[in-house]
Amino acid sequence: MVGKLRVFAAMALLAVMGPHTAFAQEWSRFRGPNGTGLSDAVIPAKWGDKDFLWKLDLPGAGHSSPVIWGTKLFVTCCDEQTAARTLLCLNTSDGAAIWKRDFPSHAFKQHGDNSYASSSPTVDGDRVYFLWSTPEALMLIAVTHDGKDIWQANLGPFASQHGGGQSPIVVGNTVIVVDDQEGKDSFLFGVDRATGEVRWKKPRRKTDKFSPATPCVYEPKGGHPQVILVGKAEGLTAVEPDTGKTIWQLGDVFDSRPIVSPFMAGNLVFSTCGDGSGHAMVAARLSDDGAQAKVAYTLKEQVPYVPTPIAKGNLLFLWTDTGTVTCVRIDTGEQVWQEKVGGTYYASPVCAGDKIFNVSKRGEVVVIAASEKFELLAKNPLDDKCHATPAIAGRRMFVRTYSHLFCIGSKGVASAQ
Repeated sequence: MVGKLRVFAAMALLAVMGPHTAFAQEWSRFRGPNGTGLSDAVIPAKWGDKDFLWKLDLPGAGHSSPVIWGTKLFVTCCDEQTAARTLLCLNTSDGAAIWKRDFPSHAFKQHGDNSYASSSPTVDGDRVYFLWSTPEALMLIAVTHDGKDIWQANLGPFASQHGGGQSPIVVGNTVIVVDDQEGKDSFLFGVDRATGEVRWKKPRRKTDKFSPATPCVYEPKGGHPQVILVGKAEGLTAVEPDTGKTIWQLGDVFDSRPIVSPFMAGNLVFSTCGDGSGHAMVAARLSDDGAQAKVAYTLKEQVPYVPTPIAKGNLLFLWTDTGTVTCVRIDTGEQVWQEKVGGTYYASPVCAGDKIFNVSKRGEVVVIAASEKFELLAKNPLDDKCHATPAIAGRRMFVRTYSHLFCIGSKGVASAQ
């Protein structure tokens, strides 16, 4: 009986913990488990009619990625004229709409390649959290899995020449929101996930370049989780999720805008920065106790500006905006191979089993082998432009294009669990 109670307690704790805990069960944030983009699902490389389980016309446009909990998928959309936002909940089995919530807003100037629905939601066992921005307010909103209001937190005005696009994450009982603004006071917020109360608000250095990168989490051996985030002015930083206290900082590693989200591979954390004159990737090695970090190596050739690289085994794959893929060894950065796959990209690659998938801006899903030998496995056209990163759960891949949502994979498997 005691053993059963312990199992039940562990399952209950897992349901409310942040997205870095339930790796195999859910796709609960941008690029899935801790932002790694990794899944064990078996997804076919070449897609025929039998592989498309369903296709849905979305009620609005957008570039945000879907997130999944159990049999529910959550995705945001927008009205391009009014900037009204929509949060949509779908059944992963057949794409049927379970509920839809509309939130009014107003149009404002942003980059032509941005959208009013570029920020991806995050989800835990109790709530869905999503972020939207206007020049007047950065709003963090929480609703139940049934779409009922819980709370809204106005985090203050938001200034960025390109508009917003940063995505929140949940770590334990705290929702983390990075609020780097251009030329204005910038902050890092820790918001209570149950109440919406701002638990802490940490000032950040002023910057001239907003970063939409989504944080990740490092869990030191025997230590407490730490949130790792990037910014042009702040560099690469780790903070305590419960207090916002800085644990370590590499403040001079970026000389331009970081768009790529930081991600972990063992005790290495990776991110990049760039602008029109060039891009660079930084690999930093963290100590086992999480107290220190130091730069392990940097790369400056064929480094992506927007797509976040992906690590698989002892290999790191850098997929550039212009369609060049470079495979390097994770520990050293030594190049293994480099090939051109074609297309231009804003989406980030994801890996299912031994295959890496990425979606070009024109909506072609390119598939390569996650291997020391380059192998182009397939190119699957979707005939709709795409800036969004796919989600994978329950042996299915969900690809959000500008106006559609596609489900690809195996019949009879509808849940992420």
